Amino acid sequence: MAYQSLYRRYRSRRFAEVLGQDHVVTALRNAARDGRVGHAYLFSGPRGTGKTSTARILAKVLNCTAPADGEPDLVCDSCLAVEAGRSFDLHELDAASNRGIDDIRAVIESTVLVSGGRTKVYILDEVHMLTPAASAALLKTLEEPPGHVVFVLATTDPQKVLPTIISRTQHFGFHLLPAKVLEAHVRAIIADAGLDVDEDGIEHVLRAGAGSARDTLSALDQVAAAGGVDDRSGPLDELVEALAARDTPQALAAVATATAAGRDPRVLAESLLVRLRDVFLAAMRAELDHLSDHDRERALADAERFERPFVTRALEVLGETLVDMRQAPDPRINLDVALVRLTNAQADTSLPALVERVARLERALATGGVTPPPSTGASSPPPPAPQPSRLEPPQGPAAGARRALQSRHRPPPPAAAAPSLPPRSAAPPPSERQTPSSRAALGAHHDPRSGPSPSPSPSPSTHDPLPSRDELTLAWADAVLALLSRPARARFSAGRFVGNHAGSARLALPNAVHRARCEELRPEVEAALAAHFGRPVPLTLVVEGDEPTPGQGGARRPDGTGSGGGGGQEDLAGGVEDEGGIDVSALTDAPADLRSDVERVMAAFPGAEVVEEGN
Repeated sequence: MAYQSLYRRYRSRRFAEVLGQDHVVTALRNAARDGRVGHAYLFSGPRGTGKTSTARILAKVLNCTAPADGEPDLVCDSCLAVEAGRSFDLHELDAASNRGIDDIRAVIESTVLVSGGRTKVYILDEVHMLTPAASAALLKTLEEPPGHVVFVLATTDPQKVLPTIISRTQHFGFHLLPAKVLEAHVRAIIADAGLDVDEDGIEHVLRAGAGSARDTLSALDQVAAAGGVDDRSGPLDELVEALAARDTPQALAAVATATAAGRDPRVLAESLLVRLRDVFLAAMRAELDHLSDHDRERALADAERFERPFVTRALEVLGETLVDMRQAPDPRINLDVALVRLTNAQADTSLPALVERVARLERALATGGVTPPPSTGASSPPPPAPQPSRLEPPQGPAAGARRALQSRHRPPPPAAAAPSLPPRSAAPPPSERQTPSSRAALGAHHDPRSGPSPSPSPSPSTHDPLPSRDELTLAWADAVLALLSRPARARFSAGRFVGNHAGSARLALPNAVHRARCEELRPEVEAALAAHFGRPVPLTLVVEGDEPTPGQGGARRPDGTGSGGGGGQEDLAGGVEDEGGIDVSALTDAPADLRSDVERVMAAFPGAEVVEEGN
């Protein structure tokens, strides 16, 4: 006799032999014993869980000549004919290949014929594959079949079965088998068949079966034929280790090794997804009955190494990657990109990645993992004490960001008066803020928030220089603007850094009015710059196109006029003269235009005539 595969050789023959589906076999056995078998059943569940085998056992017990307690005797002619596949009382139809309306009509027409047994059983496998017309044709017969007919529908996807069909049946759900049940079954088969399979082989077939009895026995057949386990889990273990260590080169090297050995990137991604799902379940303290003892211990150990937000993000990223792989010209690229995003949080700007980075930063702050930047050397002088008008330099990125956020909700600290100025040079409160003309009349009066003081500004120490223009420009767009409040971001988004001068960074704005509005929120911007660079960064606002060169000492005031350098000269008597020597205050208004509207229109359009409304 030709060799018969293990899953066919050890197929369940009685209800008592069906593995792990006690809720189903108990109901069917009691119904057969008490004569209360329904006219239609629907068996749904994953592949290899015993749906078709249970339907055949039901057909045997319904036509058995000597059933005992709802079980077939397995020795009568009817039972032997069902097992041999030559019984006229059992009709099996694969709805995946016979899914048309003509196939269903043939089944319906044959139901009126009486066979030699008591009950005619029709098994329709993968019934969800029937066409809508075939399903509709089956409805009437399924609802009121002849008294000697029983329908058993089987499917792996009950969601696709018409609700009207489900409502006409008794629905039983089959589930995957626990690892312990399958392990005992595999060991019994190995002993009965005399197979030479070691413990590693048993672990492998249980992992490959993933709760399906048929898949497990198929894997056992393969291991027994190969004489051992073809261990191909090496790259998968390396991938898990790389994810735990956030090691991008190791992850990419594991993918390269697997693909060089002939593994499909899609299969590798699916295996990694299943592995991380076990880690996720272990982290959530869920049941792990589908895993063997070895795999359960490994999943629990991995759950201690991975953070829960990372595992959740990894499942989402790999799931999206598997969907994208369907249309990708090279699926390996999609897998490589996904692994880079998972091992390097800086390369992923999605919201879950940012949440993970914040969580890691919070843990580091809680454990004291954030340290201040290293000093430049023992011989360097100590850093200067913070000025009263500047915020204290932050001790770390999180501290600086926190101070920047706090500065939005409190007024800026009062600026200290320069030692060389008289007491009246202190900045007035906002209610007494002077107009540009009054400031021109009082030339010695200076508001620190309106621009640099004519006196030389203190330059930073040599060991703590100001950022360069390129550094300021990059930080401005990438990080600093994000730290500002909404009003400050709206006002300062039009600015650009034009360089450093006199110990401060210079930000150019479109016009004098814009600059005056931005001057009100300058302390907040300085706090954000200090938070990003880790040191004070004084800021001076200038008007675009009028920023001073190294040879000029003045800066633009909020009203757009210059102060010192090559700008116009201020007249302390109240007048202001431009470079041409014209006294602006001496100008008079143009005479009023006393013409009527009609006269002005006629002057604008020569040759026009006035036409009266009546004409």
